[in-house]
Amino acid sequence: MRYVPIDNVTEGMVIGKSLFDLQQQLLLREGSEIKRAYIHKIQSLGIQGLYIQDEVSKEIEIKDVISDTLRHKAVNAIKNVCIFSEQDLKKNSKTSFKDMKNIVKNIVEDIISNKDTIINLIDLKNYDDYTYYHSVNVAVISIVMGISYGLNKDRLIELGLGAVLHDIGKMFIDKQILNKKGVLTEYEFEELKKHPEIGYKYLKETFDIPIASYVGVLQHHERYDGKGYPNQKSGKEISLYGRIIAIADVYDALISNRPYRGALVPSEAMEYIMGNGNALFDTNLIRLFVTKVAPYPIGLTVKLSNGLTGIVVENYEDACMRPKIKIIKDEKNNAIEPYSISLRSETQYRNVTIQEIV
Repeated sequence: MRYVPIDNVTEGMVIGKSLFDLQQQLLLREGSEIKRAYIHKIQSLGIQGLYIQDEVSKEIEIKDVISDTLRHKAVNAIKNVCIFSEQDLKKNSKTSFKDMKNIVKNIVEDIISNKDTIINLIDLKNYDDYTYYHSVNVAVISIVMGISYGLNKDRLIELGLGAVLHDIGKMFIDKQILNKKGVLTEYEFEELKKHPEIGYKYLKETFDIPIASYVGVLQHHERYDGKGYPNQKSGKEISLYGRIIAIADVYDALISNRPYRGALVPSEAMEYIMGNGNALFDTNLIRLFVTKVAPYPIGLTVKLSNGLTGIVVENYEDACMRPKIKIIKDEKNNAIEPYSISLRSETQYRNVTIQEIV
């Protein structure tokens, strides 16, 4: 299985991973052949690419750190919490929140039991369900970072709760501001900046939630250099959860299609995170992040600086920018008998880098 950007998807390709809509209804089942009409529909949803099955990628297995079933349950749970919160249906909100807490616990247990905790994230979220998938992705990334940091299970659940609910304050922000395609006015930006404090107060007053969780929500837009909001805290004045969620939030937002801009590829988003140590983010936490999130996810097709084209088949925690590649085309873009190279360990490729994603 490999990932193909939507602009390169063609009729007759075979779906490698089932695709679902906002209501978690099946759009395309794994193994289905893609028709021209499907491509137009997928493009209209803002989905940036698909996983497909073909001969050159048949042995490549792309695993998530949590199961698809659990991810769908988490998306539905955060959707319910947000919808009931927005409608001020407190009783339903509290019931949904209990479900959310149980699912966060399940996510923590799923990740702890998964030996492969490198996140190979090319998300298939669309414009309309961005908020819910983004919240779950931020929780998954945060929990994986928390495990690497050495947090115990109870603290991981606290962190996961803060991460999955980090944007709940946006439910109370004018939707015209949230969905605006152009640059926000100064007034609109000031309104948007209120969402961490609104979310913090709402969680604190409405739910039985650990203090550390809602403090993480409050502080996820603080910057390490003190230039963030709402309280301009800096360095270790920002809680650990706030510092972790900040990295996860920005990374997933950058690799997502938004109404006002296209998605960055994971390697570009990774470079942004790495380039903002001690400004936006805690450098020590960035070091954990780059060992756990793949800038070149498995299944991605890349072109190397020596002209060869291949598919990423394995990532290494100690060499995030130098994965194992299955070469499928030569320097002239001709298909060849595939073979694998490791940019990390094979010395003859030490000067070879990934030049672009294709």
